[in-house]
Amino acid sequence: MSEPLIQRDTVDGITTLTMNDPRRLNGWTAGMIAAIQEAFRDVQADPETKAVVFTGTGKYYSAGVNLGSTIKPMHPKRLHAMITKHNQALFDAFLDLDKPIIAAVNGHAIGAPVTSATLCDAIVATGEATFLTPFSRLGIPPEGCSSVHFERLMGAENAARMLGPEGWRPTAEEAVSIGYADEVVPAASLLDRAHELARQRIEGGRQFRGGATREELKAVNAKESVDLASAFLSPPFLKGQMQFLWGKKKRQPALLFGAIWATSPAWRLFL
Repeated sequence: MSEPLIQRDTVDGITTLTMNDPRRLNGWTAGMIAAIQEAFRDVQADPETKAVVFTGTGKYYSAGVNLGSTIKPMHPKRLHAMITKHNQALFDAFLDLDKPIIAAVNGHAIGAPVTSATLCDAIVATGEATFLTPFSRLGIPPEGCSSVHFERLMGAENAARMLGPEGWRPTAEEAVSIGYADEVVPAASLLDRAHELARQRIEGGRQFRGGATREELKAVNAKESVDLASAFLSPPFLKGQMQFLWGKKKRQPALLFGAIWATSPAWRLFL
């Protein structure tokens, strides 16, 4: 039997959830996203879990959402609704958990894993970690509440550097200096420090960073999810994804994006 995509271990009231697909760089495939959501539901209902540490295996924390595995053939109007629903549910999983979450970033992080980490109570990272949000380059708007939350945490200039055309990828040390992350520790100390931070936060419960409230962030997530779905179905994005996937020799998902792109002049009239 294959190992679970999310490994779970509870010690002294702290449950460590570890993304465990290093061959795919812990990418957020449809299976990984489902496993994350299920794990969060389980720890929410588990009376032994008082706090959560969320981390990954290998050199990557996570390489981000794998679009080829998450977008399936269907009528574009249904696809728009599906993308909206699934994107909102992904980040709501972080927002709805009533127990403190510490993001223990063990390596490189790209896209949604970067934005979702800011929805945790604290971020501790190894010196090998980097943080990339290539949304502008992909032609899509920010997600994971980053359209609002990034500027609050790190200021307008640094938020624009990460979310805009520059696509700045800060190192762990730079991420701490701008206010994105809280601490940098040696790799060997990552989980120990994350557990220590989790223990410190148990009594106080969830505390969203930057003074944000759950209600505010959920509203931002809902709006971003609609905007993201619209961008995913825009002709430039569809064509770009087709070309990218074809270049990677991923023929089936490339053809899917190509078909949606080719028929977009007709179906976009009905969105």
